[in-house]
Amino acid sequence: MESRTEPAEREPDISVREPDTSARPPLVRELLLVVGLFLVYKFGRQLANGHTGEAFRNAHHVWDAERTLRLPGEGAVQDALLSSDTLVHIANTYYATVHFPATALFLIWLYLRRPRHYVWSRRVLAVLTAAALVLHLTFPLAPPRMLEAAGLVDTGQVYGPTVYGASPQTDSMANQFAAMPSLHFGWALMLAVGLIAATSSRWRWLWLLHPLITLLVVVGTANHYWLDAIVVTALLGIALAVIKLPDPARSRVVRRHTPAPELAAPGVRR
Repeated sequence: MESRTEPAEREPDISVREPDTSARPPLVRELLLVVGLFLVYKFGRQLANGHTGEAFRNAHHVWDAERTLRLPGEGAVQDALLSSDTLVHIANTYYATVHFPATALFLIWLYLRRPRHYVWSRRVLAVLTAAALVLHLTFPLAPPRMLEAAGLVDTGQVYGPTVYGASPQTDSMANQFAAMPSLHFGWALMLAVGLIAATSSRWRWLWLLHPLITLLVVVGTANHYWLDAIVVTALLGIALAVIKLPDPARSRVVRRHTPAPELAAPGVRR
């Protein structure tokens, strides 16, 4: 009689990698936070009103600095816009209507589809806006459309539409002496950076067209100097260097062990 023990087959460990999911911040808290930051910024800008003399002195300093640095004249961009009434009207409309809605849609999309990138982008925008507010309060600046030496046209008032009152000193809706730095350009640039970082399409670099068009619009409509865009770019670069994109949550590996079957009973061969 010969007995034989069948070798037990052991199933390999099965490793299951759970998907990497980023926690989405509570919606109500985020709405309150974003609205609160916006209101603080709007009210903060109003504190810089009334510094008319200082704003114009600073405007002359900025204008002279640009000429010393041999930056291209803002008038060259405006001349291109003024070559067509339709083109200048489109530029004014872009300036008046795209800034806030585009930024809001950017944050909403990230919140819904890329929560990790949303938190990062919201932090960067908050820091950038706070830094801009400090400059608005400490360095009031009249835009080039108000500076006689620039010889530029206030396209918003002449061609429309405009978001500013005809008299800057009595404009209760906006502080027109807060040209430095340009948050129109800064937010547009962060929108492009955020979407490029959050997406993988080979076409994602086309988002850079938004800050490029915004730059030409803010300069061509004489609402900002080149230096306004240069300064906000530097501030954004500092914010991006300090506020790093959070690492994705590490995928947890769950090992499921399948117990080996008991040894088979010895068989009997006759």
